[in-house]
Amino acid sequence: MRAQPQASHFVNGDWLEDASGAPIEVIYPGTGEVIARLHAATPAVIEAALAGAHAAQGAWAAMRPVERSRILMRAVALIRERAEELAVLETLDTGKPIQETRAADWPSGADALEYFAGLAPTVTGEMIPLGGDFAYTIREPVGLCVGIGAWNYPSQIACWKAAPALSLGNAMVFKPSEVTPLGALKLAEIFIEAGMPAGIFNVVQGYGAVGAALATDSRVAKVSLTGSVPTGRRVYAAAAEGMKHVTMELGGKSPLIIFDDADVESAVGAAMLGNFYSSGQVCSNGTRVFVQRGIRERFLARLKARTEAIVAGDPLDETTQFGPLVSAAQHGKVMAHIAQAKAEGARLVTGGGAGGALFVQPTVFEVTDDMALAREEVFGPVMAVLTFDTEEEVIARANGTEYGLAAGVFTADLARGHRVIGRLQAGTCWINAYNLTPVEMPFGAVKASGIGRENSKAAVEHYTQVKAVYVGTGPVDSPY
Repeated sequence: MRAQPQASHFVNGDWLEDASGAPIEVIYPGTGEVIARLHAATPAVIEAALAGAHAAQGAWAAMRPVERSRILMRAVALIRERAEELAVLETLDTGKPIQETRAADWPSGADALEYFAGLAPTVTGEMIPLGGDFAYTIREPVGLCVGIGAWNYPSQIACWKAAPALSLGNAMVFKPSEVTPLGALKLAEIFIEAGMPAGIFNVVQGYGAVGAALATDSRVAKVSLTGSVPTGRRVYAAAAEGMKHVTMELGGKSPLIIFDDADVESAVGAAMLGNFYSSGQVCSNGTRVFVQRGIRERFLARLKARTEAIVAGDPLDETTQFGPLVSAAQHGKVMAHIAQAKAEGARLVTGGGAGGALFVQPTVFEVTDDMALAREEVFGPVMAVLTFDTEEEVIARANGTEYGLAAGVFTADLARGHRVIGRLQAGTCWINAYNLTPVEMPFGAVKASGIGRENSKAAVEHYTQVKAVYVGTGPVDSPY
């Protein structure tokens, strides 16, 4: 085993094992080998994590924000010093090509920690003059937060949730996906090395039952989930029973609209990034690519040529651009979507086959709106291309879905770009770009794709609550 951690869990500042928990095998998608064996959290482990976090949070919140920030900045430095080691771990955990994990995963997580370390000391209340009397507000941490991660960007997601939560004075118990459990453990270890008090960031492993136990505990004030829409509905409902704060970053079937006047090479590149990066396992992917009729043939020709030039192979090889899917289960789901598209009469432009082991060829279909491939999230390297004629038509078709995570527009007419984006029902949008998610910009959704925002100043609203205080400066005027 190549990536076995010291124990399955990291709780109250140290490694913790309970071998009576259900076994979790960590499989490297590049070869199918087992690289670590862990155990799901037992009730005793869950209680230790929740109790420890609950007990530690008050003192952490009472620290000066700049003191919390210094700890986070030391963690950022450690992450950047160990960039190669962490990139290799992420590749082993997820199967992503090393060229991706060096550029996107832990670096994005470090950026989030750095941003919120800088932002937290500036978060203040306000004074409200009332003509003699006055009021003021205090922005306080919500308390104990639960983070539930997904398997596609496991370490980035752990950082994206930890950064605002911890910088603003909360504690967190984080449950990574059982498919990719290793990166969050490394983050917890780095936090302790950076000087974070024990109990502030804890990692427990497990399946859905562990997440449910965390989300429904009475000590938990907030639940932040990254996952599928069905999982989000269950977790949201469970959190509502306890009137908990929630952030739900769920799935999508996002439109990427390409007008006749767009730069074709840039549009093709964006469509490929929005469907094939991380083997298509990205929630915000623009998997419905609407191409205006005037450039349809030219677009498809360049898309086919460039897609067929993608280099697939060993994820640890620096020249590899495209890796396997994360698991056998996900591979089976994606291949089932491809089979259904063929059965429904979608026109295969390129790909469509399994490339051995857990690989699926980068695949492009031409489809119509009624086909399953245009309606259902695949979460794999399968692009659906649709043709449109007019602006009004494509806006209506793009909005014709329960999802609302992301959207993109490519056009040389910036007035049209802003106009169309203004009418698309999506929380995260791009004009002449796609899937760029800097920490300075809010990330989140509308409709069934989620609620709340991650990153940017917007996240402060979701990890703090406002206390209002009225101050009387004279005698009380009472009719009694």
